[in-house]
Amino acid sequence: MDEKYLLVVNGKPEGPYSIDELKAMRIKAGDFVKTAAMDDYKEAHEIAELRSIFGFRLQTVAPQYFGAFDQRVLAAIIDWLIVGGIAIAITYIPVILISNAMIKATLTASLLVVVPIAYLIYHIVMEASPKQATYGKMILKIRVCNMDGSDIDTSKAIKRNVYKILSVLTFFVGYLMSFFNKKQQCLHDVIAETLVMRDRLV
Repeated sequence: MDEKYLLVVNGKPEGPYSIDELKAMRIKAGDFVKTAAMDDYKEAHEIAELRSIFGFRLQTVAPQYFGAFDQRVLAAIIDWLIVGGIAIAITYIPVILISNAMIKATLTASLLVVVPIAYLIYHIVMEASPKQATYGKMILKIRVCNMDGSDIDTSKAIKRNVYKILSVLTFFVGYLMSFFNKKQQCLHDVIAETLVMRDRLV
């Protein structure tokens, strides 16, 4: 079944249209489109299927809207709850089944190591994915990208998240740096050359 797209015309969504209908309408690379499965509108050149069919070239556009400090904090809280909740749920089962108090205490204490490591891996995997964001960031409609707005790869995601240690070791001054630069970058963003951008809304 062919994918159908909503098309923004004169500031209002119309459709959905099939690929053949979009061809007849002669859509341009900069036209905003959206399928039912997409969270937000994107320019046509940003969608691989449309680039292939219409011959559009993927354009990189420098972000103009950046994730605010409060959005990033709230996203982090949501992500800690997700990762911590899953880790606690997994640990809770053996703690109930095992009678040995020492093993129970060891399993419970292991959460202090397991949760931060799981949180780090979770961020790396999610930020290097096509979504460019953890679930917390998705909910707040912010995502991580390169300075030109393009997706970061796994090596860049690793670099960014490992350098968060510096942002913490500076007594969180590395995070507060976001208040003092136009692109609202924290210390780890500056070092990794990444941005946290807000999604465009139509």
